[in-house]
Amino acid sequence: MNPPVATGAPDITGSSPVLALRDFHPFDAHGARFLYMVPSAGIFRMDEAGCAILDELAAGPTDVDTLVDRMSGRFDVDRVLGTIEELTEIRAVGDPSAPREQVPNDLPPADFPLNTMVLNVTNKCNLACTYCYEYGDDKIVDTQYGSQPKFMSEDTAEESVEFLLAESQGQPVAHLTFFGGETLLNFPLLQKTVAYARRRAAEESKRIEFSLTTNATLLRPEIIQWLADNQVGVTISIDGPKPVQDGLRVFHNGKGTYDVVLPKIKDLIDKHRSRPIGARVTLTQKNMNVIEIFRHLTEEIGFWDVGLAPVTTQDQRDYAITPESKDDMLRQFEELANEWLECALKDEHHGFSNVKDTIEEIHKGVSKAYGCGAGLGLMGVATDGDVSLCHRFAGSPEHTIGTVKDGVDRKKQEKFLVDHHIASKTDCHTCWARPICSGGCYHEAHVHYGESSHANLHYCTWVRSWTHTCLEIYGALAEKNPKFLERFDA
Repeated sequence: MNPPVATGAPDITGSSPVLALRDFHPFDAHGARFLYMVPSAGIFRMDEAGCAILDELAAGPTDVDTLVDRMSGRFDVDRVLGTIEELTEIRAVGDPSAPREQVPNDLPPADFPLNTMVLNVTNKCNLACTYCYEYGDDKIVDTQYGSQPKFMSEDTAEESVEFLLAESQGQPVAHLTFFGGETLLNFPLLQKTVAYARRRAAEESKRIEFSLTTNATLLRPEIIQWLADNQVGVTISIDGPKPVQDGLRVFHNGKGTYDVVLPKIKDLIDKHRSRPIGARVTLTQKNMNVIEIFRHLTEEIGFWDVGLAPVTTQDQRDYAITPESKDDMLRQFEELANEWLECALKDEHHGFSNVKDTIEEIHKGVSKAYGCGAGLGLMGVATDGDVSLCHRFAGSPEHTIGTVKDGVDRKKQEKFLVDHHIASKTDCHTCWARPICSGGCYHEAHVHYGESSHANLHYCTWVRSWTHTCLEIYGALAEKNPKFLERFDA
């Protein structure tokens, strides 16, 4: 549980101040009541006296003397006053006229360290997935006729490594992720870049961890062996069983990919033992059987982790998820989340990474000023060396903030930070889930609303419901198996 943070609570022992409920979200787990504090993101377990005081204040602002009087038949005066002071200290109660607290709009320093860099080593792909954000109807980068080279050069890759080393100063470990297009179309560059990066990191007394995303069609025994030998993390883009996969993820001639990728994936899982192999599923209106997909990928194929994400698109696309399907998606997510909890209570692995990732953020008390690390701890690099907010914007001039050769344009970066800060998203100011969400994905916003700084209002209800579910799971673990949560401390 997150410890209370001293806040300079007012003295309640003199006059009788009026108190009101402040900005928190209550939830129950295993018979206990918890408060999720906004915007500090602290979590507190309530005792009987605390619950009684909050229940009294739910009817409206009340002065301390009246509260003490109403509680006198159940609790002694000292306990009531002590509990009120504790509730005031964590800002669960306070002056009813005080303004709602917001995340301070303090920009990070100019030397805010880069943690993860995503190299778009090619903008070509051997598949023609109908929903693809790079090549489909909603693409924001001209991948066919644009000025960017189709493949990243060795010189640009080496400049990117130097950029990562320079921008991640002060951090012992940096992360380099290879992306595309289809990443393995430029496999020789991956080999050269990993060797170069490992050598240069050692010279800088630093370590670089490597990962990549692939559609698995080009996996070969020698590639699998290289991935294993070099401890490269692998995420496979795959959407489910054969009918699902072959309906969405197809070659340019329209032929399905399931029969091609299945033996390659199983070979990868069997031989690549240095890092767990994960799957990334794009959910569309055409593949909404979340539980069936999860079961197939974990139990039948053998993926260690599976993450599922709704497609990024506009509402008019035939594969866009309808409001009704969003509700059903949430129901299935919750079912898998409860399975995850049952496993966690027994210290067993489940594999549903969506709940694991959210639980980790809750445990660490994450209170986001930004939807993600894009433009800060994470940046994407296009094939020509342009540095973008993230890999999804790689090659988009509108979202370019520098080059690997010349560095980050700090004025552009600062403008991005101002425009995308949660304080600039007025729709989010009253939402209790803003510490976790902070308006959501910038690329999703750009596609849906035409501007990356827009809050993703079409997912607000969904995000609040999902976050509440994860809070309940967190509370259950805190009550029944708190030791399990220690694995998120690292």
